[in-house]
Amino acid sequence: MEIFKYLEKYDYEQLVFCQDKSSGLKAIIAIHDTTLGPALGGTRMWTYESEEAAIEDALRLAKGMTYKNAAAGLNLGGGKTVIIGDPRKDKNEEMFRAFGRYIQGLNGRYITAEDVGTTVADMDLIHEETDYVTGISPAFGSSGNPSPVTAYGVYLGMKAAAKEAFGTDSLEGKVVAVQGVGNVAYTLCKHLHEEGAQLIVTDINKEAVGRAVEDFGARAVDPNEIYGVECDIYAPCALGATINDDTIPQLKAKVIAGSANNQLKDTRHGDIIHEMGIVYAPDYVINAGGVINVADELYGYNHERALKKVEQLYTSIERIIEISKRDGIPTYLAADRMVEERIERMRNSRSQFLQNGHHILSRRK
Repeated sequence: MEIFKYLEKYDYEQLVFCQDKSSGLKAIIAIHDTTLGPALGGTRMWTYESEEAAIEDALRLAKGMTYKNAAAGLNLGGGKTVIIGDPRKDKNEEMFRAFGRYIQGLNGRYITAEDVGTTVADMDLIHEETDYVTGISPAFGSSGNPSPVTAYGVYLGMKAAAKEAFGTDSLEGKVVAVQGVGNVAYTLCKHLHEEGAQLIVTDINKEAVGRAVEDFGARAVDPNEIYGVECDIYAPCALGATINDDTIPQLKAKVIAGSANNQLKDTRHGDIIHEMGIVYAPDYVINAGGVINVADELYGYNHERALKKVEQLYTSIERIIEISKRDGIPTYLAADRMVEERIERMRNSRSQFLQNGHHILSRRK
């Protein structure tokens, strides 16, 4: 892997390798872009097949966080950490405290959080060495479980997408097919039920399905049947890549809006559903409630303030649809364009500020 060529191609700022022999720490911090502010992104611990695979994962995820944070309207850039190791047996206190010292050494350029393979307890250990960490225990000022806030954002984004498809953002009487009924999706179902939507649900966890059936009067179907049910909205809330060659011909929904990550198996599937006239709410925008909630910890967590910020996701989806129609492109591309336009505006503003400062200094001389 030609690292500098890769960094240059996708305009990354920094790649940091962190090693601590005594604890076994092998970590890679990727900082993609800090135009909007410090890079925020979680720490993932995984048994990678190779060091190159770990580097590629860190880089890919860091860029994704730039787009997610920017689309959420946060004044934060994108970064990510991967720790090479088995999270079930390789963790120790010394490892996370050593990692915390590396984060502290970046002096605020990067702020971390919980991710796959790491826990709140791990974040607390990092917090022993640095304040540049979120998702810590409530005793230290954490925002707590992000699932309800994430669900609220998905609910609002779904309403914005429904407004484009049906002429109204009311979900009363709409049939919503929810694929996966985990923590986020259960709360989403609660919002939908309270507004009068009809629910069709599925999950490999029969208890989760039973709970939704009992609490919200949902109709349960087999996991393989959810794609082809008669519905107005398809809400992928579990597995990624459920919008693919096999499922697209089955879809009867006019809107796709859910909490799952990486919903499109390939970008061309975004093109296909756009051509079919389906309104797609891009996943990294609509599911950003969690990161908005966590980011509020940086200001001293305030739940009401976080929710107000999450409510802006409705406007973000509206803006994406507007760009999609303006430029004649699918919404997944419109989301990227919205992010890139925001970052470019900030770069231009900063450049103009620096130029003005230079002119002032020149006149003084």
